[in-house]
Amino acid sequence: MASPDLEEALRRSEELATRLIESSHDCIKVLDLEGRLLSMNAHGMEVLEICDFGALVGSPWVAFWGGQDQERAKAAIEQARRGQVGRFTGLFPTRQKNTPKWWDVSVTAILDKAGRPEKLLAVSRDVTDLKQAELRLKESQALLEKKVAERNSDLARTSAALREIVEGVEAKVGEQFFPALVQQLAKALQVTYAFVSEFCVDRTRVRTLAFWAGDHFEKNFEYAIAGTPCEKVLAGELYHCADHVADHFPQDKKGLEELGVQSYLAIPVTSMNGTVLGHLAVMDRKPMELEQLDLSVFKLFGARAGAEMERSHMEARLKENEEHLRDLFDEAPIAYVHEGLDTRFIRANRAAMKSLGITPDQVEGTYGRTFIPDTPEAQRRLKEALESIGRGTDTSGVVLELRRKDNGKPLWIQWWSKPDPSGTYTRTMFIDITERVLMEQEKARLEAANIYLQEEIKTEHNFEEIIGTSVPIKRVLQAIEKVAATEATVLITGETGTGKELIARAIHHLSNRKDCVLVKVNCAAIPAGLIESELFGHEKGAFTGALARKVGRFELGDRATIFLDEIGEIPLDLQTKLLRVLQEGEFERLGSTKTLKVNVRVIAATNRDLEKEVREGRFRSDLFYRLNVFPIQLPALRDRKQDIPLLVSYFVKKYSSAMGKKVESVPASSMELLKNYPWPGNIRELEHGIERAVILSQNATLDFGDWMSKGSTPAAPLPGSATLEDVERAHILDVLARTNWRVSGDKGAAKVLGLNPTTLEARMKKLGIQRP
Repeated sequence: MASPDLEEALRRSEELATRLIESSHDCIKVLDLEGRLLSMNAHGMEVLEICDFGALVGSPWVAFWGGQDQERAKAAIEQARRGQVGRFTGLFPTRQKNTPKWWDVSVTAILDKAGRPEKLLAVSRDVTDLKQAELRLKESQALLEKKVAERNSDLARTSAALREIVEGVEAKVGEQFFPALVQQLAKALQVTYAFVSEFCVDRTRVRTLAFWAGDHFEKNFEYAIAGTPCEKVLAGELYHCADHVADHFPQDKKGLEELGVQSYLAIPVTSMNGTVLGHLAVMDRKPMELEQLDLSVFKLFGARAGAEMERSHMEARLKENEEHLRDLFDEAPIAYVHEGLDTRFIRANRAAMKSLGITPDQVEGTYGRTFIPDTPEAQRRLKEALESIGRGTDTSGVVLELRRKDNGKPLWIQWWSKPDPSGTYTRTMFIDITERVLMEQEKARLEAANIYLQEEIKTEHNFEEIIGTSVPIKRVLQAIEKVAATEATVLITGETGTGKELIARAIHHLSNRKDCVLVKVNCAAIPAGLIESELFGHEKGAFTGALARKVGRFELGDRATIFLDEIGEIPLDLQTKLLRVLQEGEFERLGSTKTLKVNVRVIAATNRDLEKEVREGRFRSDLFYRLNVFPIQLPALRDRKQDIPLLVSYFVKKYSSAMGKKVESVPASSMELLKNYPWPGNIRELEHGIERAVILSQNATLDFGDWMSKGSTPAAPLPGSATLEDVERAHILDVLARTNWRVSGDKGAAKVLGLNPTTLEARMKKLGIQRP
């Protein structure tokens, strides 16, 4: 299952990134790799006076710039595409009031998990005030230059130095900015040292960002602020010491003397909201009077340093957060995928690729919908999920059936999907529940098998008790012994009531599959329209009324034995599918394209003449030959009369015990009548006759009542050329006559014949028997 902690961490990280961007005083835009606008933070829209950003989505960002600024914007995009940072300063007016504003712009690439540029991030800072100050400075310089003739040479040199500092720093951004700033500052103020620093995390130490030492840059370093001149500055104060600075700071005296520092001037570097970020300082080896310096210029570049420092901090936080999000995305044990609205994959983490069977280079060319199998249920679930996404709502915990891309194996997932706020893609999370689903399916199969087995146990079969010593029955027992241990298909034939199911159970009990259930199907008792579903199962929605998936008898009989009774009743159009199971061991449920493999031994039985059925085109010849691998012909009871006393004795004991009676003897006259009766219903008819006699018996002697006078009189002999159907028809007519044509109920013909009422009605219809 999904880890709530990981999901919550990912959500909080995304919210942090959103808050950082939305709370920023900069104008932050996300571009695609072609430089087209995708999104902008709220502050940026407010500053630029954009009321409807939707109208600008997809428009070229460079088109907003004019003249040389447009070329600089194009160059910045190209640099970002190459993984560098594109920077420039340009002029761009607001949308409503057309107020001109100067912007310090940086463009960086947003990388995908493979480290390739995926999108672009353009961060613009409003430096209009700085630019105006610079313009005012230039105007002041022009004024000073105008008065050069009126001032001494020192003033002229100062003016030139100021020009150098403005022009030297203006074009520098990023890592080059602070070295340029301190070098030009030292040159302009004619001091030996100039440096800029920022607070470390604990704010008890600072690190230098650039340190100019007269003719070279010192390597950046960290130091504790306690006892140093910068301690007061970092508290938010301007600090100036004109001479003997080391005497004021005894803890830092050695370091200052080693540098030969005599004077010191520093101002705090602050963010736009006044937070002290670091400090800008100059030091000299000679005394330094404050009135000799243009303090306004010093503060100007302190403000410029603060803007750059704040911008770099924001960029670092965004980068750190992006890397953190990417790590969470890629390393999470839960599968995450970003999909376009056409289900094309944009990103996928390792867990998703492992579950779906795809490699990193296959991600961008993969469509989510291709994992869905072409089954009614799977397609229905997908349609509902996509419609939910189209409405902009979440899909919470939807279960989908997929197929792995690498090997086509089934994959079951629990799926959550949420539209991204941009509306251009969806964020999808899923967990692999294949093992759980397969266990549930196996559990359902075993429960179905158990229910079936329990139903079978309720009926006493005593299949090991095959009663008889006659030569015909001994031949049957020998055949059972030979075929039971094999995997051969067996076809049992014989008249109704000869014990075909008993023989099938005996074969199963003696086989290597005896520890599994014997799955029984009476093909004549199932309506033709439902027999395919009964044998092979169906998917939910496969047809009207299919409200749930059903496991078929062949699937239920996997690794076991299936007994197909009345196999001759199988519809002709279904016989091909049955033949495929017998030959290949595979089939598909109704409504599914998924092929199921089973290992089932088939025992079939029929009272029909299948060879005749084949000749008359009602039974496939190839199916008959496949079933007729090992035929066993059961003898009719009239052909094994010497077994009748044994069978009578067995059934008397069985029903006497069940009814709590002590019937111990059978009159010799009654036994002779039983042996001479033709028994068209065979053993089943004999068993029901004995059951009735036990019910009628009031003492230890079996009493047949009036049945012996009605039922034991041999029926009119049939012609010698009579077929099995002729015999069956005559017997059913005889029983119907004796039951007054009542089919069902305790005294009906179906009960006498040992048949299901629907089976008897089907046989009557087939044999053309109609009530007179």
